[in-house]
Amino acid sequence: MPNSTWIDVGGVEDLKHQPVQQVLIGRTPVALTYRNGQFGAINGACNHVGGPLSEGTLDGEYVVCPWHYWKFHYRTGKGEPGYEEDAVPAYEVKVAEGRVLIRSTAISKRTRKAHEPHPLARTPHREDGLIRVLGLSTTVMTPDHPRYSTSEDLLEIGLKHASDNLDCETRLLRLRDLSFRPCEGFYSKSSRACTWPCSITQMDPQDEMDQVYEGLVHWADVLVLATPIRWGAASSLYFKMVERMNCIQNQETISDKHLLHNKVGGFIITGGQDNIQAVAGQLLGFFAEIGVQFPQFPYIAHSRGWSAEDMQNNMRYVQKSQALREGATALVERCVQMARLMVHGNLGECRTARGGRKAHELDTRAQLHGFPDSEKNTKARPD
Repeated sequence: MPNSTWIDVGGVEDLKHQPVQQVLIGRTPVALTYRNGQFGAINGACNHVGGPLSEGTLDGEYVVCPWHYWKFHYRTGKGEPGYEEDAVPAYEVKVAEGRVLIRSTAISKRTRKAHEPHPLARTPHREDGLIRVLGLSTTVMTPDHPRYSTSEDLLEIGLKHASDNLDCETRLLRLRDLSFRPCEGFYSKSSRACTWPCSITQMDPQDEMDQVYEGLVHWADVLVLATPIRWGAASSLYFKMVERMNCIQNQETISDKHLLHNKVGGFIITGGQDNIQAVAGQLLGFFAEIGVQFPQFPYIAHSRGWSAEDMQNNMRYVQKSQALREGATALVERCVQMARLMVHGNLGECRTARGGRKAHELDTRAQLHGFPDSEKNTKARPD
């Protein structure tokens, strides 16, 4: 092995107490392992998104990446059975006079097994057609024992109005019908560990959060989300969902990738407890953060307050209230009208080039304030 040297990385007695640890070969991080009295060394960067293998764990003969649990043999660097083509470079290790030595040149190369891109990873592109309205119900209930939900009832009324009277395509997703795992906090390990699509979605084909991602990122022009008030907050299913949607926002900060283009949001909030404005504030804050935009009066809400906990009366009120039904249809109309302006008009986002969004926002402000085209980029002149 020409031009390679042996690098002393430390004493055996110091290094044998940790199953996996990092050492440096020059400036290259290497995962040094110790198992059954034998050292191994493989490159410290995982093939997936560069996770630090030296911060991982040993599972039998395999180093497990702490970010997304990819596995590599602790001595050969090859992937786990079935994924041997996914390999990281391995290094020759020897022990001499109580010291651990690693050869500076790897004895194998990094290889990557071909992985088909996840369907969600495609570039968002709106197909021609009618305005598309996605309804998301976050109400929790026992599957075999359905009950009346005030927020879901109003959501269904709004969606029916969009389909029957506003010439829209509609979809309804009930989160309780989807089986999806909670967020596992990869972002807390590293910002780059939070991927798009979500790492859980990539790893678990049974995870049904992909339906929410597909609907919001790739299909819908309008999102109408309905939630009950639970102990002064939105539904627990709502929070379970939005924790997983953190990967959408992270693409803005990590990759400068804007996934939600020309999306309009509205909310339906009902419950037997007060705190409507705090719930609405959370919904508006989160969805604004990921790029959703809102019409005037972006939510409708109803609550009987803390002093009126008669839930049956609350349900009967909503069932009989013509005003709430009209409120639901009016909310959807406002959202659809704004979506039409953005999608088919000239108020939407420009996606033709990097930095185009900002330029288009300036252009839109000029239109809204009544400046003619020739004056958009000129300084104010005296009369």
